[in-house]
Amino acid sequence: MPSKRPSPEQMIAKLREAEVHLAQSLSVTQACKKLEIHEQTYYRWQKKIRRHSHRSSQEAQRVGEENARLKKLLAEAELDKAILREAASGNF
Repeated sequence: MPSKRPSPEQMIAKLREAEVHLAQSLSVTQACKKLEIHEQTYYRWQKKIRRHSHRSSQEAQRVGEENARLKKLLAEAELDKAILREAASGNF
């Protein structure tokens, strides 16, 4: 019976462990043997995790731009309210 697919957390843990092995000057093939995964699996996971993290950074940038736009709109609305309040009080 084939084993279950690993969760993203398990993939990241294995990739980090592989980085440690690679830093110890082992080859990718040797690191994969220690982790008991196929070399192609290592590259596929690495690509998948990299793609996901890139998408997350793009999403964060989009949210930051949206927040800046909303802050500007709020500041303009507050300014309009202050102007109307001053005009209603008769202090021209």
